[in-house]
Amino acid sequence: MTTSDTSSTASSAAVEPFDTVDLIRVKRRGDALETPHIDWLIDAYTRGYVADEQMAALTMAIFLNGMERREIRDMTLAMIRSGETMDFTGLGKTTVDKHSTGGVGDKITLPLAPLVASFGVAVPQLSGRGLGHTGGTLDKLESIPGWQASISNERMREIMADSGAVVCAAGSGLAPADGKLYALRDITGTVEAIPLIASSIMSKKIAEGTAALVLDVKFGSGAFIQDIEQSRLLAQTMVDLGKDAGVATTALLTDMNVPLGLTIGNALEVRESVETLAGGGPSDIRELTVALAREMLTLAGQPDADVEAALDDGRAMDAWKTMIRAQGGDPDAALPTARETHVVTAARSGFVTDQQALPFGIGAWRLGAGRARKQDPVQAAAGIELHAKLGDAVAEGQPLFTLHADEPARFERALEAVEGAWTIGDERVERGPLVAGRVS
Repeated sequence: MTTSDTSSTASSAAVEPFDTVDLIRVKRRGDALETPHIDWLIDAYTRGYVADEQMAALTMAIFLNGMERREIRDMTLAMIRSGETMDFTGLGKTTVDKHSTGGVGDKITLPLAPLVASFGVAVPQLSGRGLGHTGGTLDKLESIPGWQASISNERMREIMADSGAVVCAAGSGLAPADGKLYALRDITGTVEAIPLIASSIMSKKIAEGTAALVLDVKFGSGAFIQDIEQSRLLAQTMVDLGKDAGVATTALLTDMNVPLGLTIGNALEVRESVETLAGGGPSDIRELTVALAREMLTLAGQPDADVEAALDDGRAMDAWKTMIRAQGGDPDAALPTARETHVVTAARSGFVTDQQALPFGIGAWRLGAGRARKQDPVQAAAGIELHAKLGDAVAEGQPLFTLHADEPARFERALEAVEGAWTIGDERVERGPLVAGRVS
């Protein structure tokens, strides 16, 4: 009898420790994945072994059945390990960052970062660009002549040591698993899954290396998550993740049913932010900036800091100009203005009794202030300027809002987006509190 030598036909490929289909079945049943499962899954997906369609099935199972706190922590840590991390120890300053879940007219990073930096605290604000109706912080700042979003890690550290605040683009090496997974969630209807939102945000923030973090978690019609209780759950999940990773973390729940401030659009929002830094600006922008600054400075060991005084006496404005110049911008240069405007007036006298955030965000997007695809350019001067907010009295013929665009052909679709987004009634409506809760 002869025997054949099968050693030459043995596969040289590495044997994977788990089968993706088995892990999908675990989550489909509503059971928990073990730590080794999650570690392997994120690594295998990042290197391309786990296919997109398999990860899509798994994310849908997570969307429907949720994850335990330990699973979310494991996923967050695995995504951090997929790339590089930053370390600001030895900087000589306490580091504290802020993250917002985004909304319409949310420009708070612009006045907040220099305000906190004016107290000697370092703010490493790695930000993104807008997609859809939510504006990106980098897009806003790029409307300032000369300002550069992309800087090296070494330059970022130099600026933080010197002036304190940096707002810049995150490098592709920071939690690359999250970038790949987010793109998949965006096209598979699983963006709103709280375990995936929380691990996505916190993997980048923990990898960033900040010692403390304050979260601005929005709720309402213009927010990522509309229901306040779901937003509270998201806030608590992220606070827990931060604490588990050794990052001091708190969160504020803030109302995004109405646009924040009086402007929606890149250069328009920069202008409004500068007004706030000069001690003025809309009352809600100032209120939220102050509230978040107090949270950040408390975590940085300065609970008694007088943040309102720093807005009023010029310290915050000085820090803003230093921050902008450090990245090549001219803080004194004129901001872009739109070539065309269109004013919408009140059809009757009364009070603004309804003003929905989301339609105004979509309207500004259609004017050119946002992008439908990541590679699309934005028009710096495009957007919407509000002249009345919820609860304000208006007279017939009074301007309610102005559309700004470089191309007048954009006005028609923007007007379609905002149609029915406001109501004028006979009785004044009081808006609820802007800051609806705190999670720690």
